[in-house]
Amino acid sequence: MAISKTETGKDVERGEIIDTPFEGILNFRDAGKNINEFLGQKLVTEGRVFRSAQPDDATLSDRTRLKDEYGIKTIIDLRTVTEHANRVKKRQGDLEIPVLMQSNAALAEPSEIPGVAYLNININGKGFERSLLWQLSTWSIIKLVTLMIFGYRMEAISILGREVMQPRGLVGLGFDSIDHCGPEIADALRAYSTTSNYPILIHCTQGKDRTGLIIALILLLLSVPVPAISYDYCMSEGELEPERESRLVEIQSIGLTEDFAGCPADWIEKMERHLNEKYGGVRKYCRSIGYSEEDEESLLAILRA
Repeated sequence: MAISKTETGKDVERGEIIDTPFEGILNFRDAGKNINEFLGQKLVTEGRVFRSAQPDDATLSDRTRLKDEYGIKTIIDLRTVTEHANRVKKRQGDLEIPVLMQSNAALAEPSEIPGVAYLNININGKGFERSLLWQLSTWSIIKLVTLMIFGYRMEAISILGREVMQPRGLVGLGFDSIDHCGPEIADALRAYSTTSNYPILIHCTQGKDRTGLIIALILLLLSVPVPAISYDYCMSEGELEPERESRLVEIQSIGLTEDFAGCPADWIEKMERHLNEKYGGVRKYCRSIGYSEEDEESLLAILRA
């Protein structure tokens, strides 16, 4: 019997969700389903943990699908203040372009989807920023502060990009996030310890590194094998290919190279090794940042298949 589908991508005969691409959201997937399919066994409850790139350009159809097809109740946004400011500026510019308004009527709607709870957690917050600043020379700090005072925020960030972030690379910055973003990471993990928040969609800008770190910590707590977590992480590189060129422009504007658009194959493996060597494993790390045993037990009860 042929499978019939509604416009939202549901299998009418079976009531199942058929994975079809969104019009304006890249890198979207059910992390649990992805892991289970890779392993050939169910370790993670499906239909609860979703990840994506920023959903700012979601069309009206995309918004409907997120709520009605996937049942998203909470969206966790891991972006920085600067990223939010840039997106607001871009959205305001898009509203002045008639052809864009015609192609995506959602631009005229509020940026947040009505009926969905939003949790904004700047993962790379004050602790992360301080850790980067400490690695600058005195002269570079003076230049950066001066640029910030006079409103040249992107130029200031480019100093950090060229002199600290680029040399650290994606792996080094992942270590920095683990070491200096504990309170923010704990806040993000706690969102997954509350049943009423589910299903949850988590994203940053590209939905690969900051999002990948939170997803990896969740999966490590669930005792998912590292190769499966790496598979899910590395999938982002191909999923983001449609807007690679525009991402490269943004990346290069803050002094970074195209390496930052990719997904190192050993990134997850190195994050786990860092957790083991410096903290004694993911569970001891979670205790050190204030994510309690009770929090973890709640998460496992919700997400362990």
